[in-house]
Amino acid sequence: MDEKVLELRRILDGSSYTVAICGSGMMEEGGFRGVKKSDRAYDIEAKYGASPEDIYSSVYYNTRPDQFFDFYKNEMLNHCPNPTESGPALAAMEKAGKLQAIITSNIYEHAQRAGCKNVINLHGSIYENRCPRCGKKYPMEYIKDSKKVPICDVCDVPVRPMVSLFGEMVDSQLMTKTALEVENADVLLLLGTTLKSEVFTNYIRYFGGRSLVIIHQKAHYLDYKADLVIIDQPKNILPQLGY
Repeated sequence: MDEKVLELRRILDGSSYTVAICGSGMMEEGGFRGVKKSDRAYDIEAKYGASPEDIYSSVYYNTRPDQFFDFYKNEMLNHCPNPTESGPALAAMEKAGKLQAIITSNIYEHAQRAGCKNVINLHGSIYENRCPRCGKKYPMEYIKDSKKVPICDVCDVPVRPMVSLFGEMVDSQLMTKTALEVENADVLLLLGTTLKSEVFTNYIRYFGGRSLVIIHQKAHYLDYKADLVIIDQPKNILPQLGY
């Protein structure tokens, strides 16, 4: 076992409460390319005639549902990242009592589907879809298999994927729960993200615990603030812990 992995194991074994923050790097290790990445954003604009920030928004969902769902099905549902070894490793850590909470921006529920229980999905899930009028729930397959706009069979209005669209605020209860988890953490793991995260920076500032650990595939200029930094993809490190 690598010396840094051994150190991480010692940190986790000595922790009273460990929280993992899982960023976009956790999806990228499964082959996902974010729609705001410059190369993919360029391709999307050329294909749809609008930027991903414009299309993947509540404005397009409400006013141009045909374009919104064309994009959503093709770019979000048909480009799902593959599950990786990270999910089962996190589930094993949780089962062993070494991980108390997972906070993620992953809308594909990789953590839950690997067996994790205490997960906060900050950006929602592709598996949750509801009618905005009557609240009837629909499976992801209903959205994916609809020929055009998926319509509620009760209210005849477009079904709403329960994911955070660009420009929308995260649910205030989720924000409060996330801040409390970070505040309670003795050890905070940043997996596939950095201290300068667009999504997580405001939550990380609540951390006042003992050890901050970063596992990310690229070095970052703020890494020096962490107690342990491992430059690699989480899927290559977490299974080595042996829980």
